[in-house]
Amino acid sequence: MSSSNTPNTEWLFEITPKNKFFSLNLKEVWQYRDLLFLFVKRDIVTVYKQTVLGPLWYLIQPLFTSITFTIIFNTVAGINTGTVPPFLFNLAGITVWNYFTACINGTSDTFRSNASIFGKVYFPRIIVPISIVISNLLKFGIQCGIFIVFYLFYYFKGADISLNATVVFFPLLILLMGVLGLGLGMLISSLVTKYRDFNYLIGFGVQLLMYLSAVMYPMALLQEKMPKYSWLIQYNPLAYIIETARYMLLNVGQISILGLVYTFLVTVGVFFVGLLIFNKTEKSFIDTV
Repeated sequence: MSSSNTPNTEWLFEITPKNKFFSLNLKEVWQYRDLLFLFVKRDIVTVYKQTVLGPLWYLIQPLFTSITFTIIFNTVAGINTGTVPPFLFNLAGITVWNYFTACINGTSDTFRSNASIFGKVYFPRIIVPISIVISNLLKFGIQCGIFIVFYLFYYFKGADISLNATVVFFPLLILLMGVLGLGLGMLISSLVTKYRDFNYLIGFGVQLLMYLSAVMYPMALLQEKMPKYSWLIQYNPLAYIIETARYMLLNVGQISILGLVYTFLVTVGVFFVGLLIFNKTEKSFIDTV
């Protein structure tokens, strides 16, 4: 049959191998936005589907952690939080920190936990880690609600606390933390496909990172008490996010513009490196998972 008789067919989608070393196809992600919303719904519904307390765990974890930190670091160790009640100081840091840990823990197992889906049907793989970051915003919103309740309690009780005018930029700060968690999660997920034992180090590493991110103490305290080791938090972008969040919410501490610029550059760098390795891994991960 001659080519002139062949019908001119226009394909809706064309699946071809990714030849680019780096690819961020936002147009394709947008085309699959309905699937993205389905993954977000799945993440929200299935997390506590067969639990006794269900979503109440969103409230229990930060409250008990804040109480524990208040007893150990403020009562026993004597860390001073100024005019801010120690419990509220710790709750602010833990609330922001929990969003990061939820993002990195959820995205770090993307390939292994979704291998059965990835092996059967095509869709942009990056949709899965993005859906985790979005769905964790619900958990973060609930914990922010708890923080607001205790904030109002201490405020009407006469505590010397106030919001800083920069609090209007708080959503951008959370976006920055979410992108950082997404980038690290994609990077770790790619490594786990080859090195299984690396997965066991994630929990320990995140826990250790919390103590180096100024979650339960001001950055200035370590710089004052242990200046020799202050570089441990000065080069940690998460510490600047936590410190800035407390400044916005409680008007305590200070904002480091240079620190935030450094955090932004590190976040962008980690995200693009994580995406690059993620794209490379998705081509052959099914053979190693």
